[in-house]
Amino acid sequence: MPSATPVIPTQQTAIIAEGAGQLSIHHDAPVPAVQPDVALVRTAAVAINPVDAKMLDYSPVPGAIHGYDFAGTIVALGSETPGHLKVGDRVAGFVHGMNPLLPDVGAFAEYVAASADLVLKLPDTMSFEEGASLGLGLFTAGLGLFQHLQLALPSFTRGPPNNNPEEPEGVSSPKADFVLVAGGSTATGTRALQLLKLAGLRPIATCSPAHFDLARRFGAEAVFDYHDPDCAAAIRTYTKNTLAYALDCLALAETTQLCYGALGRAGGRYVTLEPFRAAIAAQRPLTVSPSWLLALTIFGRKVALDGEYGREANPEDRKFGTRLTAEVQVLLDEGKVDVHPVRVMDGGWEGVLKGVDLVRRQTVSGQKLVYVV
Repeated sequence: MPSATPVIPTQQTAIIAEGAGQLSIHHDAPVPAVQPDVALVRTAAVAINPVDAKMLDYSPVPGAIHGYDFAGTIVALGSETPGHLKVGDRVAGFVHGMNPLLPDVGAFAEYVAASADLVLKLPDTMSFEEGASLGLGLFTAGLGLFQHLQLALPSFTRGPPNNNPEEPEGVSSPKADFVLVAGGSTATGTRALQLLKLAGLRPIATCSPAHFDLARRFGAEAVFDYHDPDCAAAIRTYTKNTLAYALDCLALAETTQLCYGALGRAGGRYVTLEPFRAAIAAQRPLTVSPSWLLALTIFGRKVALDGEYGREANPEDRKFGTRLTAEVQVLLDEGKVDVHPVRVMDGGWEGVLKGVDLVRRQTVSGQKLVYVV
């Protein structure tokens, strides 16, 4: 017997920005409208990202709902949503929290209006808490690797590109490219390592020694201590001076310098998650092509942020995001996506407020804070 259509209220509980560094819980926030391309999701769990604290501190939007990563159950679908989705599906994804152009949309709310073609259906074996950790890190890694570094995004529906029956499972072709992931133990870093491994490439990583095993578990064939002053030289030796791709998930001056030093003699591409240091980039202007990405462009809409963070609408990134979602869905369905370590916290919405502060104070490492709401 079909289940009854969920009753959707007009108001909800949500965490709303009040000003720089300030959030509060409101019980009368509007439930977002179900636009044609929207999957309205009843939130079950949310995850905290560094950007939750960063954007709140430096670019607050008073009155807007905050939060990026979520997991929950679809309760309504717009008229132009993909046919494989249905009401009742368990899904995960991310949204542009605290968006001045869509202030009623944010993950820290009972109901999230998500772009339907960018949500992932969770397998039965994956909990909401685990699913909430997927969105932002996964799409950031995908954009960095397959758009900005210009690596080829394989079609996982046809199997991995290096599908040699005489080669042991999990062993890359000797001709596969090395790709450095600086910050390999971050949520974006582990996603990048796993995607690279599944794509048949040869991921290597930097992180602290305490997280070496974590980076290896997600696919790094070699891991280097970024505190070691000889780290870049060690990477050049390991890669025989051929490294041509570097994704910097930490976006610090030190990691930019490290990546530039690790890239091989012929140079290559360097991609980071923040504006890069021009003085460092100027050291190899003829051989290294640098860029930085903003994951919010994946929605294909204008990003109304101040300064160099503002972007015009980019429909090509939305098309890429739709394809990436479809490819990752295959990997999820086949049980090939491991979840970044999650630390499930107590406290509901009040706990989320505390979680943003914990991330702000940089007290979390190698884990993703997740709250059941």
